[in-house]
Amino acid sequence: MKDKTALAKPKRRLSKTVMWENIYGYMFIMPFIIGLLVFTVFSFGASLYLSFTRYNIFTPPEWIGLTNYRNMFFNDTRFWQSFRNTVFFTFVSTPLRLAVALGVAMLMLRAGRATYVYRLVYYLPSIMGGSIAVAVMWRRIFSSEGAINAVLNNAFGLNITRNWVFDPQTAMWTLILLSLWQFGGAMLIFLAGLKQVPASYYEAAVVDGANGWQKFYKITIPLLSPVIFFNLIMGLIGAMQAFTSSFVVTGGRPMGMTRFYAMYLYETAFEFGQMGYASAMAWFIFVVIAILTAIVFKSSGGWVFYEGGK
Repeated sequence: MKDKTALAKPKRRLSKTVMWENIYGYMFIMPFIIGLLVFTVFSFGASLYLSFTRYNIFTPPEWIGLTNYRNMFFNDTRFWQSFRNTVFFTFVSTPLRLAVALGVAMLMLRAGRATYVYRLVYYLPSIMGGSIAVAVMWRRIFSSEGAINAVLNNAFGLNITRNWVFDPQTAMWTLILLSLWQFGGAMLIFLAGLKQVPASYYEAAVVDGANGWQKFYKITIPLLSPVIFFNLIMGLIGAMQAFTSSFVVTGGRPMGMTRFYAMYLYETAFEFGQMGYASAMAWFIFVVIAILTAIVFKSSGGWVFYEGGK
C-alpha cells in the first residue's frame, strides 16, 4: 500500500503543474482572445444586425428587414457603378502586378554585389505605396503640369496639357499604374519561391535541349504555382478593398468612373450617415470576396502543384 501511495503522489503533482501551465498560457493569450471577440466577432455580429436596420448614429436602429439590400440592388446606380469600377480594377491590376512582381523577382535572383540594395529599393514602394503622401505625389505627377507631361513634351517636342488623373479615358489607368508600383511584397515572396526550385531541373532541361521559354513554362511556373496561388489570393482580396488611391488621387472623379466600392461605402457611412445601409454594403462585398476566393481555391486543383502531389 505504501508503494502505491508513493507512486500516486507524483501524478497528482504533475497534473497540478500541467493545470497551472494551462492557466498561464490562457493568461498570455487572453489579450488576443479579448481583441478577437470584441473587435472581430462582436463587430461582425453588430454589422450584420445593422445591415437590416435604418441607423444614422444619432438615433436608435430601426428594423427594416431587407429594405437596405433591395435599395442597394435595384435603386442605387452609384452602388453598381462603384462595384463595376472595383471589379475592373481588380481583374486588370492583379494579374499585371503579379506579372511585374515575378519578372522583377527573376531579375533579382541573379546574384550580385548590389542585389540586396535593389531588393530594398524595389520593396520600399510597397511599404509606403498606400500612404496619403504617395497618393498626393501620384496625383501631382499625372496632373496637367506634372512630371509625365513635362517628360513627354521635352523628350518629343509635344505640347500635352492633359490631366491624366481626371481624363475619363486615362483616370482608371493611373490608379492601375499606382497599384503596379506596389509590387514589392509579392516580388519578395516570388523570390523566396524561386530560390526553392532545384537548379538540377534547369540543368537537365538544358541537356534535353530546352530553351529559356520552355524552362520557364515547364519548370518555373509549375514549381512556383503554390506561390502564385498565394499571391493571387492576397492580390484579389487587397484589390477588392482598394480605397486610398480612389479617395486621394481622383476623389472618384471624373463622373464617378474611379469611385471604388470601399470609397462609396465610406461616403455612405461617414458623409451621408447611413450606417445601416453601409453595413449592408460591407456584407455584400464580404460575400463577393468570399465567393471569389472560394472559386480560386476550387480551381487550384487543376493548376497548383505541390511537392509530392500529383
